Amino acid sequence: MLVQPSDRLITIIGGSGFLGRHIVRALARRGYRVRVACRRPDLAGHLQPLGNTGQIMTVQANVRYPASLAAACEGAYAVINLTGVLYSAGAQSFDAVHSFGAEASAKAARAAKARLFIQMSAIGADANSSAAYARSKAEGEARARAAFPGAIVLRPSIVFGPEDSFFNRFAAMARVAPFLPLIGGGETKFAPVFAGDVAEAVVRLVDKGEADGQTYELGGPEVLSFRQLLQFTLDTIGRNRLLLSLPWGVAKLQAALMGLLPRPPLTMDQVELLKSDNVVSAEARRELRTLEGLGITPQGIEAIVPAYLYRYRKAGQFTAPKGIPE
Repeated sequence: MLVQPSDRLITIIGGSGFLGRHIVRALARRGYRVRVACRRPDLAGHLQPLGNTGQIMTVQANVRYPASLAAACEGAYAVINLTGVLYSAGAQSFDAVHSFGAEASAKAARAAKARLFIQMSAIGADANSSAAYARSKAEGEARARAAFPGAIVLRPSIVFGPEDSFFNRFAAMARVAPFLPLIGGGETKFAPVFAGDVAEAVVRLVDKGEADGQTYELGGPEVLSFRQLLQFTLDTIGRNRLLLSLPWGVAKLQAALMGLLPRPPLTMDQVELLKSDNVVSAEARRELRTLEGLGITPQGIEAIVPAYLYRYRKAGQFTAPKGIPE
């Protein structure tokens, strides 16, 4: 008997956020039934229009409470864990979400006899990193693999798309600030990857159905410095701003002060992360553990970003493109 995607249920833990909605949409278009487990299902109504009636459902779950994960994973063919935090605060600490959360999610997937478990991590995950974020991501990968043999790990570079926290953040800053900060001189390299391409990678791995235990590194077609990315942002929104280089020491001091805020825009841990390039490794490319290795041609920032950053221009969508007089 031929099994159709609609016969299979995919549980996405932490699937109501920016990247999650792209993955939910991609799986729904492929025909899978999708169960989204999140802390606040009442705030996840935006997911329902991404599929057909009854195809997408949300349930309450929290990675800090294993019993809720067990219920969310029941009957799932594949489980995808997307939970993550950018800074550690209170109960939502790096250890609780990235490490314990990954392990608890993998255990729930195994107990549910899921065929696949996919752990979303990040390029730069390293048990020996000076950044707590990177250490906790690496520990989460290790714990997930110990709990679910054959667990697949995805490590994207910075992810961009209409609701991203990178281009939108700096574009918003450029509307009011006289300069944008280049931490450490702005030489850190990135390989920005489109959220839709990450979602397509997930779908292809689910379609393949092999718990191969691989670590895939997902990056876009270009490697660009932090300076180049900020200049691209300014050019896209048509604003002239000074790009001010901040030495590492000054950046750390600024981050320490910002760390006193409830939702700090910059932390000392993020400064540490910027000391290392965030690009796909040569080894991953050689072993085809990349988007291209999965048969996906990644899309660059020029093709996607201007379509959603226009709102930061002085006259929004009515601003003339660069080089054309208004």
